[in-house]
Amino acid sequence: MFTGALKAQNPALIEAACELWRQGAILPDTWVIDVDRVMENGRLLLETAARHGITLYLMTKQLGRNPWLAQKLIELGFPGTVAVDFKEARTLRKADVPVSHVGHLVQIPKSQITENVLAPVEMITVFSLEKAREISAAALENGRVQPIMLKVFDPQDRLYPGQEAGFSLAVLDEVVPVIRSLAGVKLAGLTHFPCLLWDDEQQQTLPTPNLHTLLKARDRLLAQGVELEQLNAPSASSCSTLALLASFGVTHAEPGHALTGTIPANQHGDQPERIAMLYLTEVSHHFQGNSYCFGGGYYRRGHAQNALVYPLQGHTSIPASLLPMDESSIDYHIPLAGEFPVGSPVVMCFRTQIFVTRSDVALVSGISRSAPVLEAVYDSLGNPVSGGGNE
Repeated sequence: MFTGALKAQNPALIEAACELWRQGAILPDTWVIDVDRVMENGRLLLETAARHGITLYLMTKQLGRNPWLAQKLIELGFPGTVAVDFKEARTLRKADVPVSHVGHLVQIPKSQITENVLAPVEMITVFSLEKAREISAAALENGRVQPIMLKVFDPQDRLYPGQEAGFSLAVLDEVVPVIRSLAGVKLAGLTHFPCLLWDDEQQQTLPTPNLHTLLKARDRLLAQGVELEQLNAPSASSCSTLALLASFGVTHAEPGHALTGTIPANQHGDQPERIAMLYLTEVSHHFQGNSYCFGGGYYRRGHAQNALVYPLQGHTSIPASLLPMDESSIDYHIPLAGEFPVGSPVVMCFRTQIFVTRSDVALVSGISRSAPVLEAVYDSLGNPVSGGGNE
């Protein structure tokens, strides 16, 4: 999806990744991240958000919950992270990375509510009255009042499978008074997902019905006298969409792919955020006239179509096409049309969610100065990998 943009915006990343592979410092099935470019993308996002009065919570799941990189971005100026599930929150807190928002897209299990209230956390999203009551009870037991945010929906909204949740607009008038009666929580915000999506036909990022549902919910709460501190509208948050969000009164956004430049709007390499990540693997073997690469990092919604195969000697790439993947099977190998030399490095660039892969994550600095340094290697869940490819 982003192979052309990668070649146009960050060819030095390709060179650095291939060289690290040749040295044996990284293995096949590794996402290689240009740390300096991520930091530059982060700086652009923070500057743009500040101009529009929007607060950005850093999202790390696309980066494999990587605490090393998250800490660097916090130092850059992001106020905190968003943990989309309770295990991500655990990983980040273990590394002393501040977690600002939890509970969306996945609720906090009962056994972890107290630790989240005590953390403390700026905002917890709730999907049900039961969860609001649990949070209130834990907060009262610890002498606190916890700000919470409601996830809302309307029947015509777009909800991804496995993410169905929230309070229907139809029940808000009944639910809000009950939540406001809970002494341990403060109703302080609303959220939904996805609020923006890329439109291939119009070649731009547009509001979804979900965003309009979010705005209707805001108006319902305002009519009941609820003063909202946050109107959080995640998905497709980038330099080119923050002005649009601000025009609707959105206060918070949660960039993830924008940090690595892998947003749909950048498939032609023309966005302020530049590509800062690639997938490196290696030709494993041939079978019936095609090449099979070591897998583990395929993401079924990543729109991976193209690859660059590099010869064992030289630096000129050979374009290759991915063969269709059977999404009901494990991606032990990624097939390429045609035969390429066994052992050749292969570079791809597509949208990913590293935390659902088996990939390593290599963090490399100094690429723009032609002096790449492998800072660290982590697994897909944010745990350090000792010694990179040589151990």
